Amino acid sequence: MNIKVTTLSNGLRVVTDRMDTVETASIGVWVDAGTRHERPEINGVSHLLEHMAFKGTRRRSARDIAEQIEAVGGHLNAYTSREHTAYYARILKEDLALAVDVIADILQHSTLDAEELAREQAVVVQEISQAIDTPDDIIFDYFQETAYPDQAIGRPVLGTAELVRGMTRTTLADYMRDNYGAKRMILAAAGNVEHDRLVDLAATSFDALPADQTAFAEPAGYRGGDFREERDIEQVHVILGFDGVGYQDPDFYTASVLATLLGGGMSSRLFQEVREKRGLVYSIYSYSSSYQDGGLFAIYAGTGEDEVAEVMPVICEEVMKVILGVEEDELHRARAQLKASTLMSLESSSSRCEQLARQMLIYERPVPVEEVVRDIEAVDAAAVRRCAARLFSTNPTFATVGPLNKVEDYDRIVRRLR
Repeated sequence: MNIKVTTLSNGLRVVTDRMDTVETASIGVWVDAGTRHERPEINGVSHLLEHMAFKGTRRRSARDIAEQIEAVGGHLNAYTSREHTAYYARILKEDLALAVDVIADILQHSTLDAEELAREQAVVVQEISQAIDTPDDIIFDYFQETAYPDQAIGRPVLGTAELVRGMTRTTLADYMRDNYGAKRMILAAAGNVEHDRLVDLAATSFDALPADQTAFAEPAGYRGGDFREERDIEQVHVILGFDGVGYQDPDFYTASVLATLLGGGMSSRLFQEVREKRGLVYSIYSYSSSYQDGGLFAIYAGTGEDEVAEVMPVICEEVMKVILGVEEDELHRARAQLKASTLMSLESSSSRCEQLARQMLIYERPVPVEEVVRDIEAVDAAAVRRCAARLFSTNPTFATVGPLNKVEDYDRIVRRLR
């Protein structure tokens, strides 16, 4: 890998990973602003702003933005998470200047037109309604809010229909001014791109970013608890979770190995025991999700109304078994899966680009793949058992949507984990 980093005079960091063997480049700006940077009354503003960025600038209409990138065969998109917002493109190597110009334009000169805003508010409200109507989607919002009640990081990325409808142009402009400063942005690129040329393009194009402000920041405080919503549907969707680890935590890679071993693939304990051996679910998996100052470790399952009575005891039993012992062969498979996914991602310029940006935001440096592989390989059975004991001793978070008459009560689930 050929990774270079340059910080511009305004504080914008430019990072590239050159790949000479491809004809394309992936490029984007990652902003250190997401749901956790929103005050309660403007929950959802990060996501709405992400939509509005594509709805016209002083130089380009919404149609111009779409057509100019697609006219050269490129792809332009964005996403919002709880900690970051990303605006990115994939283009042929000769169209780098166009991509930089378009991304810089939408991040600095969006008009946030009132008519466009009204239309996009209606679109986002439809997106919220779609999420609510999809139980295996909305349950993750319920789970997050139960784990972090009355906190920014526990609120939904999309916001609520009422809050989104009430946002004005001033709401978006003020949030953009307070959070879209150069020092909170990473311009990342991977593929057939020359670092010095991108630095020159960035210095010229990103010349109108607002001064950096002291942004709203609220530390994450995990609490856990119980959430249940009765619905007349065919499946019961459940998530059982625990207080997890942050990116800087010494157990970061251990928790990832644990999640893979417990429910990360078809050979994992949960998949084999709950689906293959007992036939109780179609979908079951575990994951470790991290933030700057905390995280969540969770298990999701979708099961039938009758089967849920057996599923929860089995999940709890498998959770507790990990504390008691880990076999060397399953540990090897879990480490191999993580290493393979890490190395396979290097074949994609898009993955490399995103990975670089996230590393710069989280660690303030590119993390060599050799370091990642070394840390994964260093996870042994004792570390997994210790991490499992640490995580599973915390107050559980339980969320469920569907027919609830055979779902165990929260206190009984807690007792199974003690």
